[in-house]
Amino acid sequence: MNGKKIIELRGITKSFDGEVVLDNISLDIYEDEFLTLLGPSGCGKTTTLRIIGGFETPDSGEVFFDGKKINDTPPYKRNINTVFQKYALFPHLNVYENIAFGLRLQKTKLPEDEISRRVKEMLEMVNLRGFERRRVTTLSGGQQQRVAIARALINNPKVLLLDEPLGALDLKLRKDMQNELKGMQKRTGITFIYVTHDQEEALSMSDTVVVMNEGSIMQIGTPTDIYNEPSNAYVADFIGESNIIDGVMLADRSVRFAGHTFECVDGGFGKNEQVDVVVRPEDVDVVAVDKGMLTGKVTSVTFKGVHWEIIVDIDNFKWMIQTTDYVAPDAEIGVYIEPDAIHIMKKSEYSDMFGDYSSFSDELDELSDVDAEGEE
Repeated sequence: MNGKKIIELRGITKSFDGEVVLDNISLDIYEDEFLTLLGPSGCGKTTTLRIIGGFETPDSGEVFFDGKKINDTPPYKRNINTVFQKYALFPHLNVYENIAFGLRLQKTKLPEDEISRRVKEMLEMVNLRGFERRRVTTLSGGQQQRVAIARALINNPKVLLLDEPLGALDLKLRKDMQNELKGMQKRTGITFIYVTHDQEEALSMSDTVVVMNEGSIMQIGTPTDIYNEPSNAYVADFIGESNIIDGVMLADRSVRFAGHTFECVDGGFGKNEQVDVVVRPEDVDVVAVDKGMLTGKVTSVTFKGVHWEIIVDIDNFKWMIQTTDYVAPDAEIGVYIEPDAIHIMKKSEYSDMFGDYSSFSDELDELSDVDAEGEE
């Protein structure tokens, strides 16, 4: 992303009780950017957020804010505010006083009319005009979240940290608040750093997505790049659904997998190099058997509202296909794949771990494994 760097993380490492939570990560964050730290529980995304906010100190590495090292700067001296998942509102204060709280703590005392003007601006921004005297304990979850955001923005921080703030909201309200948050970020020009495990949330809101796993950064890119050009099998599997198949690059724009040679759009690999091939379920066309590049047997069909999700066994590999046309279970079908639907990745430590839809999670496989060790 072009623009001025506002936060720089350089070689950040952090451990808790001997367990490495962040492993030498580096990251640049820019002004007026909506950046999302995305990953499963335990990947290090919240620890990264807390180090930026000053609530944790890295074991090694450096944190820069506007070009100045801030490793030892306490949270209250950083021009950064935080919206926590549980909002942390003051139950004994009404909406107006919750939002005004940060202004009243400033060293230079503001006139009451200035405080009132700025609180009203915030109430207007978060669509809570008229709620000034309401007790926060009487508000809905969505309303409480808006109060928390208004309180965090009223001091005009350069950076706002948001730690899964939509997690407690129902689905439709969460989608509405996603749009509102993105709109607020654009109107204020404040850099938002957002933490979530929800892939759809990250893709729909962000300028930049940082995919994390086990304390490391897997990939940094725009939502489009992350989805269409995943860097490895982990990212391809975590962001949406993916069929990930072993393949061999025969030459530039020619790859062989599943017993067939396909034209693709990728190049730059070695001749006969082993690769991972990614094909998204929505990019596979169901055709008649005699017109298919590959053929297989439908093992399950699930109605998803806007499409049918079918699992197809092709040479003992379970493919997922999303189609608007109904296909009956046990039917023999052909599949057709366009060259630009095929994405080639280099082999990685995550190869052969994802992409077959015999089941949707490793946990389900473990439940059926008689040799798997149970947790105490």
